[in-house]
Amino acid sequence: MTLTVCVGASGSGKTTFLNDVYKSHKCTYIRQYHNLRPYIKVSAIPNFDPTKLPYWDIYERENKANSIIVGGTIAGQFMAGLSGGQRKLLIFELIFQRTAPQSDLLIVLDEPFAGVTDDFVPFITDRLNEMRKKHNILLVTNDHVDTLKKMADNTVTVSAIDRTKVKINDREGVDRNLALISMSIGDNYAYSTNNNDLKFFTDVEFSANGGIPGIAGFTTFAFGLFLLTFWNSQPGSEALVLIAAGMISYFSVNPYLLQLVDWRIFMIEEAEALLHSSKSMNKLLKTNLTVLLILMISSTQFGIMQAVIDTLSGVDMYFAILFDNASLMLAPICLGLYTNLPLQAVQILGAFPFLLMIFFSTTFSPGAGVDGLKNLRYLFSRYYLFCMTPSVDIMMEGCPESNNLLYLILSSLLIVFIFLVVIGGMALHRKLQKKKNSEFKRQSMMTMEYAELQVELFGEKALKKLKHIGSNVDLKSLENSVRSKSMEDDGTSSDEPVTVSDETV
Repeated sequence: MTLTVCVGASGSGKTTFLNDVYKSHKCTYIRQYHNLRPYIKVSAIPNFDPTKLPYWDIYERENKANSIIVGGTIAGQFMAGLSGGQRKLLIFELIFQRTAPQSDLLIVLDEPFAGVTDDFVPFITDRLNEMRKKHNILLVTNDHVDTLKKMADNTVTVSAIDRTKVKINDREGVDRNLALISMSIGDNYAYSTNNNDLKFFTDVEFSANGGIPGIAGFTTFAFGLFLLTFWNSQPGSEALVLIAAGMISYFSVNPYLLQLVDWRIFMIEEAEALLHSSKSMNKLLKTNLTVLLILMISSTQFGIMQAVIDTLSGVDMYFAILFDNASLMLAPICLGLYTNLPLQAVQILGAFPFLLMIFFSTTFSPGAGVDGLKNLRYLFSRYYLFCMTPSVDIMMEGCPESNNLLYLILSSLLIVFIFLVVIGGMALHRKLQKKKNSEFKRQSMMTMEYAELQVELFGEKALKKLKHIGSNVDLKSLENSVRSKSMEDDGTSSDEPVTVSDETV
């Protein structure tokens, strides 16, 4: 396996080169700075031995090994824990331990020495030498360049003068796109999820900083006040009770929904740093937890409403309240977890179901509105909920004579259906684009220049891969050239031709 160092002046595009390798090929990519949730306990990281960290003995002597947190800043709040350099070493050691059982991976590192003092450099270089025995490593550095150049098998030099070309070892003017394809050799890390990952997720989410305890406290407080102020509500006030209780549910869960964007960003970077199981698994667990939270708050709402008024009861009413709440809360889940939209965009778009419900459901303006536009009320679950509510059902126009709950449930899931259609369309577009890029990549891999670059980077081992992909270049001549160059470097010669066997190639 090989260690390749990417060098160049500041602003020449070193990190961009790594980003493009990551986009073109699945790999383990460790960015220069990874965001980790600062309240995570280091000792709680699943399947990780922190005692291998070069500074961990300090915390053991101070009896802090079980309490020290990652540290850093989240949502403007700083939490004392590991320093920036210590977090860098933590992530590096995570990669080392996670990838040790596997082989033939492509590991891409952006500035592994950034923020690390000189006394820890030998630790990193030792780990790099261990990893290069089993994996291909591509890294960028501005620090300790000479040390890494001596270690490296290859050096890639990028320049801001001509971004379409790079230099690979002594080979000038190499096409950048071809260099990216040539570098993208190796497998992606294979996640292996177990009970420790599930326990880690549960412990972090239900910790004091995970959000759940705060939501539980606020919900208890808000519904306690509701119980006191709406106690002994009289028949005829059902709509007011229903609206007030629904608003409490919405504002109780809303802070948790708004932090889903930050959670997604941190979780993705943690997963890329191999801190825990895959991104898809964590998103699924978070979705289930958020839906469960909505279920519990809606159930609380229904129970409290039974205590203050006895005309909003029954199984149908319970499910009507549950799905009506869901219709207002599912959009932030979809947008916050399953898109790359920033927080402000999620806040605006996630509020649209609530805003449109006010305008078009006619529940706040029974009988009013422009003809034709009023027909949009059938798209909102709140309309069907009010058709089921005593004292206001007679004011609602065109309520269904039957299957009212079914229509309510279907309309509450309309946002999810639209979201899935849009996401599906985007996924199809990406698939077609990926197919187009794959064809370009396949054609590039058939060229002599690609074959020569492979041999330049990976030596004779590249010949076997070239044969495997069906390269149409003259592999025997290429191997003879490699052998001749090797003999020249060793100061030896041979008059006999070199033959290429199936075992060699």
